[in-house]
Amino acid sequence: MSSVIKSIQAPIADELILFNKKFKGYLKSSVPLLDRITSYMVKKKGKQMRPMFVLLSSKLFGEVTQEVYRSASLVELLHTATLIHDDIVDDSMKRRGLFSINALWKNKVAVLVGDFILSKGMLLALENEDFKQLKIVSRAVKEMSEGELLQIEKTRNLNLDESVYFEIIRGKTASLIASCCANGAAANTDDQAMIDKMWAFGEALGIAFQIKDDLLDFGNSDIGKPKGIDIKEKKMTLPIIYMINNANASLRRKYINTIKRYNNDNDKVSWLIDEVHKSGGIEYSKEKMQAYKQEAIAILNSFEDSMAKQSLLDLVEYTIERKK
Repeated sequence: MSSVIKSIQAPIADELILFNKKFKGYLKSSVPLLDRITSYMVKKKGKQMRPMFVLLSSKLFGEVTQEVYRSASLVELLHTATLIHDDIVDDSMKRRGLFSINALWKNKVAVLVGDFILSKGMLLALENEDFKQLKIVSRAVKEMSEGELLQIEKTRNLNLDESVYFEIIRGKTASLIASCCANGAAANTDDQAMIDKMWAFGEALGIAFQIKDDLLDFGNSDIGKPKGIDIKEKKMTLPIIYMINNANASLRRKYINTIKRYNNDNDKVSWLIDEVHKSGGIEYSKEKMQAYKQEAIAILNSFEDSMAKQSLLDLVEYTIERKK
């Protein structure tokens, strides 16, 4: 874990340790196979961005209570279920450097494990009457699913309008971060305006996060050579959309044809990356990312100064400045 992330986690370091213990407890089952699989799942925790957002957001409104821990666990449980199902849909064999559940136990078991974890999350909220939090997370899962399906529907012809791109990433990526921030607030306040404000903060940050992901595929002096993975997977990212939508009809057809037919040709992919740079797509995407970053910062700056607020501001900076 980087020193930057450790510094951001400082105000909630003890709470994260306790959260991990509680989360493992919520995954317990009387079925040995389920226990083996869930124990395997929690081996590699990653940066723990989702519980960090919940815990830090809650501290803007009060202390970290049992309800806050449940809110963070609810987000993690429901999102973990969606990741397991995503790996099945995508036929992915790896998750965070480890073999995926479907790779080790096959699809049937993976589907049932995902269903089990989904039900554990819903029961955790219902048994404790955390209805606000369940509503927030359910909204995020709905929007994530809609975003994925909209992407499948709209990107078949690879001629995507920018407004549709933002609709997709608002659902696919930003809604999850928004739900973390709103859930943290909801655990410590009944003020719906404040909960909505934290959703808006998370949504703006989530959009900036996705645009940064788009940009990382094109490399820079710090990252090194461009990866071109998104082009190879025919993903319509903001720099590519800008390039296509600002080209003349002849070039537009050539760009789309290259992505459709030659997306695995390294020379053709390199040519497209050069074309994106020439078109101004990188600069345009950076401007959009900065605009959403400033929107997120403006919302945070409406709160009183605190260690939690500073960590959230540092998370915003980390999102924009990260190298991977």
